Amino acid sequence: MAAADTEKLNNLRSAVSSLTQISENEKSGFINLVSRYLSGEAEHVEWSKIQTPTDKIVVPYDTLSAVPEDAAETKSLLDKLVVLKLNGGLGTTMGCTGPKSVIEVRNGLTFLDLIVIQIESLNKKYGCSVPLLLMNSFNTHEDTQKIIEKYAGSNIEIHTFNQSQYPRLVVDDFLPLPSKGETGKDGWYPPGHGDVFPSLMNSGKLDTLLSQGKEYVFVANSDNLGAVVDLKILNHLIQNKNEYCMEVTPKTLADVKGGTLISYDGKVQLLEIAQVPDQHVNEFKSIEKFKIFNTNNLWVNLNAIKRLVQADALKMEIIPNPKEVNGVKVLQLETAAGAAIKFYDNAIGINVPRSRFLPVKASSDLLLVQSDLYTEKDGYVIRNPARTDPANPSIELGPEFKKVGEFLKRFKSIPSIIELDSLKVSGDVWFGSNVVLKGKVVVAANSGEKLEIPDGAVLQNKEVHGAGDI
Repeated sequence: MAAADTEKLNNLRSAVSSLTQISENEKSGFINLVSRYLSGEAEHVEWSKIQTPTDKIVVPYDTLSAVPEDAAETKSLLDKLVVLKLNGGLGTTMGCTGPKSVIEVRNGLTFLDLIVIQIESLNKKYGCSVPLLLMNSFNTHEDTQKIIEKYAGSNIEIHTFNQSQYPRLVVDDFLPLPSKGETGKDGWYPPGHGDVFPSLMNSGKLDTLLSQGKEYVFVANSDNLGAVVDLKILNHLIQNKNEYCMEVTPKTLADVKGGTLISYDGKVQLLEIAQVPDQHVNEFKSIEKFKIFNTNNLWVNLNAIKRLVQADALKMEIIPNPKEVNGVKVLQLETAAGAAIKFYDNAIGINVPRSRFLPVKASSDLLLVQSDLYTEKDGYVIRNPARTDPANPSIELGPEFKKVGEFLKRFKSIPSIIELDSLKVSGDVWFGSNVVLKGKVVVAANSGEKLEIPDGAVLQNKEVHGAGDI
């Protein structure tokens, strides 16, 4: 490390030591991350050494053996499992306050309701006790504690713990923003979901789970409705002693930026777009060479997490995330849980059906899951078999639909989209009830005009700009 960087780090260390809002573990974790960043240990991938993983490393889902039908065997499998949902995100991008997991998805049920109902029905069916862990951030912690009180009567143990809270770095002098007088939440950030492993350990939850005989944790984003417990995957990992498994799924043109699995120096590794040399970005985005992408559904052995965190061996690639807070340029250093795959023994990917990846990132996704394209049973959101096309329709909604509240107001009821290929909506558009959309539909209100689609309208392969076009 250059002398100037060493000085920066020393100044930072003394400034961080006087921050009273965070624990000693958080302070040392943060300093560790910054010193790795300053030493420039970012690994550049040598493009010529990348190999496509074999079916042994990225296992096709349909080759997994069937789970024994015996209920007692199923119970013993499930008794080794913990479900952990990443619950640190706020619903701000969708115009909501509080944790994103409390946005209503379907039939008045939130993401969290659906997750709880799923695990409850598993526990009831097999007489097992799969606990639910929620990793909150300092942004979602208080709200989540209040929200989960409503599940007090359910047959499911719910644990919460917080991921680390790190100070934002001021770019100019590399000092923590909170020591510059930024006393509110704006001075801090949660350092990405790669932090799940040390936080699980530091919270004491890892040792509690190990003492209960738990062996595997299934980690997934709380907004991925497809991330449900899968016994075939769990059974495969236990039989083959895989310490880590990343679910990947075939890439479509909508997923070109997602990370992918490669074989590199004899190990399986996650390749993210940020690591790709500029001249190879187009190749990375093509779906010919890199056919799969990371769903962020991860299965990890709990004993392995403990071993690697204790050895400080999880040195995932650092993702620098520049931001601006009240006119001050700051830097957030983050890590991703998927990048940890290369540190675990016998790690694999499993190439799962697309149905296991159903994230709700925007109101256009909400339209999909609230429509007749899906039904909900026992907390599971299931695709309607009446749709023959395996791909979902592509949906683009204008800024008027961005906030969930506005989105809901603009639909008297969610249209039927079983036979829809694509929908593009822009301008001041309002949908009546029982509207049916088929083929390719564009609804674009003329500037300054309100366009109302009447109740019961059927739009098939149409472009609508005014009432006369319907």
